[in-house]
Amino acid sequence: MRYLDLFAGAGGLSEGFIKAGFEPVAHVELSQSACYTLKTRTAFHFLEETNNITPYIEYTSGNISRNLLYTLIPQQKLDSVICEEISSKTIRGLFNKIDTLNGNTPIDLIVGGPPCQAYSLMGRSRDPNNMVGDKRNYLFSFYVRFLEKYQPRYFVFENVLGLLSAKDENGYRYLDMMTVAFNKAGYKIDLQVLNAHDFGVLQNRKRIIIIGKKTNDTDFHFQWPDNIYSNTLVKAVFSDLPAIHAGEGSVYNCHLGNTPDPWLFESGVRSQIPEMPVTYYCSRTHKEQDLEIYRIAVNKWNNQHERLKYSDLPERLKTHRNKESFLDRFKVVAENENASQTVVAHIAKDGHYYIHPKLEQNRSLTPREAARLQTFPDDYYFESVSGIPSRTDAYRQIGNAVPVRLAYVIAQQLWGVMKNE
Repeated sequence: MRYLDLFAGAGGLSEGFIKAGFEPVAHVELSQSACYTLKTRTAFHFLEETNNITPYIEYTSGNISRNLLYTLIPQQKLDSVICEEISSKTIRGLFNKIDTLNGNTPIDLIVGGPPCQAYSLMGRSRDPNNMVGDKRNYLFSFYVRFLEKYQPRYFVFENVLGLLSAKDENGYRYLDMMTVAFNKAGYKIDLQVLNAHDFGVLQNRKRIIIIGKKTNDTDFHFQWPDNIYSNTLVKAVFSDLPAIHAGEGSVYNCHLGNTPDPWLFESGVRSQIPEMPVTYYCSRTHKEQDLEIYRIAVNKWNNQHERLKYSDLPERLKTHRNKESFLDRFKVVAENENASQTVVAHIAKDGHYYIHPKLEQNRSLTPREAARLQTFPDDYYFESVSGIPSRTDAYRQIGNAVPVRLAYVIAQQLWGVMKNE
């Protein structure tokens, strides 16, 4: 079964669908860095399918260039990643490119979700106009255009909880507008709020998932997947990673320990290829003042099981003017809890909200640790435009992604439903 991925990001949603057996026709994404990540992941899947994974290992070890890696991949595969904005100016050209890739083969499914800033509570609070008039508010209308053009049997639309309450300047909910637009295109929808933690992800991450079906029936009720209960603790993420301090580690490889937690294999995080390098296990450097705050936060959590409040810090460590709100701006990723806090794109700006739980390491999380919380496989490589590894680009792509494991569970359920039909 074949699908399109719109607003694809770094491919977390798509990776879950590929693992469940779906075949991507095209990914459409605006960010150039994310598009290179998608191309490199496309290269991985092609080389894995052709039993020629060695060039990928060489590339992610830093031994060959990206250009050389791409010469080994059919051009049509690389062209299936379309790096363009979805807009009224580009949509016909996008249709033409997808038609060239797809021919006359039916597209069974469309997945994706527009950027969440337009609907998120945080996005609205940070924008001086409360996101009123922002063009991203109505990107869903282009999603509908793709439904009308390709008439897939189903679609999967993902977004933040703020979509439940976000309204335009006239007080109309965007979710209601979407529902009407989906219905006019011939689709009935079913909506659920899912927490990734309920499906094997070691992170509390609640998202709206809308499943749409092309049907003339009055109602549609999707058979949502059952929760997956687990006693696994967050420390599983760190179980086989070597200890490093702030400013240490390697972009290209780290030597994993011999005692990985079983969750790493059950979740699909740990690579099944022993030679595969584990990339982006490299920590930021931190100011001494921040390291002192990190020590206070870790000690407070480990000894008292209490979170640090910014107002509790010694005056000499308080540098922010705002001392009444956002008091939890420094937070430990607690290894003895069964879920971490939500990984978001702000991790690209600083790591204060994602402090490593081991006092002796005294640092924030590496991109690889964040990627594991998002259940990206260890063999997933995050790109930059230049081809030079960038922690910042990796953090941003990871924080914006759909957890791969959540995507896989949804895809597996949908695969069964579509097969039965």
